Amino acid sequence: MNSDALKGYKGRAKEVLQSLGGRVWANVVLKTDAGEFEGVILPRSETADGDHIVLKLKSGYNIGIRADRIQEIKETGYKEAVYKIPEKEFPVSPNKPSVTLLGTGGTIASRLDYRTGAVIPAFTPGELYGAVPELADICNLETLKLFGVFSENMGPEQYKALAVEIGRQIEKGVHGIVIGHGTDTMHHTSAILSFMVQNSPVPIVMVGSQRSSDRPSSDAAFNLRCATFTAGHSDIAEIMVCMFGPTSDEYNLLHRGTRVRKMHSSYRSTFRTIGDIPIAAVTPELVTPIKTDYKRRRQDRQVDIKPVFEEMVSIVYYYPNMRPDIIESLIDNGYKGIVIAGTGLGHVNKPLYPALKRAHEKGIAIYMTVQTLWGYVQMYVYDTGRDMMELGVIPAENMLPEVAYVKLGWVLAQTTDPKKVREMMLSPIAGEITEREPFDGYLILQGGLPEVERFLGQYHR
Repeated sequence: MNSDALKGYKGRAKEVLQSLGGRVWANVVLKTDAGEFEGVILPRSETADGDHIVLKLKSGYNIGIRADRIQEIKETGYKEAVYKIPEKEFPVSPNKPSVTLLGTGGTIASRLDYRTGAVIPAFTPGELYGAVPELADICNLETLKLFGVFSENMGPEQYKALAVEIGRQIEKGVHGIVIGHGTDTMHHTSAILSFMVQNSPVPIVMVGSQRSSDRPSSDAAFNLRCATFTAGHSDIAEIMVCMFGPTSDEYNLLHRGTRVRKMHSSYRSTFRTIGDIPIAAVTPELVTPIKTDYKRRRQDRQVDIKPVFEEMVSIVYYYPNMRPDIIESLIDNGYKGIVIAGTGLGHVNKPLYPALKRAHEKGIAIYMTVQTLWGYVQMYVYDTGRDMMELGVIPAENMLPEVAYVKLGWVLAQTTDPKKVREMMLSPIAGEITEREPFDGYLILQGGLPEVERFLGQYHR
């Protein structure tokens, strides 16, 4: 059998395919000691093991079958797949708004290269039109790839470049901007852009996908359609994250950039607004506001771009029995700011007090947040909190820890005067501090309880 017919297979899997007449891209029925399986034999990654044969079922999901368990391979059809993403010229209409998609490395639309196991992104307008043709009904799309990094590698260099390019796009006259971004640190980037890009006249929408586009459960296309509709048609001119609302593709939610957080490692509805409610719900055809206090789209091209960041800032998650050497090391290494995610209302243990006092005396800005995420820092309630404030620790209201971290880096890049730093940190800019948490700003249902099960029974699981 031609080796091209066994792409990527080796070892026992290759031997079984050769002996039973199986080939890659063939529609087959595999008879095993556990029953029959019908699907398409897929190529394997060059780094994969040599013990399994991979089959794409009619459902769209892939399964691996141990080669030693296969008794017979019956081919029922054959059609070789190609790796290239279909590319068509993106149609342009003068009646549709212009949207620019800025790429950072997060995969929006993609396919899987089975040879290497890597996801190959679709990014040009033509590729995106080939992958998600509905985009042409929404907007005139342009794309610009700024950099290609995993979201954990996003940092000050990328934040500043994004802010500057957003300013250019607004000046150019686009109706809205979409930013493709990996989901893991999307809430960090949405927060810092909320400070670096202020008073935008157009929507700026961050979007990603929890499931890659080769999976039947992918959220990529729906997220992208919702994000581009928001950018082109919504009147909400803020930094937002646009991702699944419920676990199914009924609608997306628009979360304010400073109040959103990724809360589950794999759920498609992983992003939640914390301590508030989302700005709006969105489908590819309609934006439905949930809040009324948001900044509106304007016709001018004025925007305040402040792309600065002090990198010598750290965030420390307090844990019981934390030793002072953690704080001492930050002092000795020249850090200028520390954000603490403290327990309860904003507490740490007493052994840290001398190190905190020394940090304050060295001019290091120290801000307290709560690791509960929901709620406010309240350091006046117990002696512990009052003692820490005397040491120079400043309560950061209800800022999320990650938001306080990026805001402190942004503030310290502009001033190191303690009074000015405090004034800027505690003055809300983009909803990072709110006067109160709405009654439905904290809503977590505990599974297993009868009343919760009755409530959930009204909705899709």
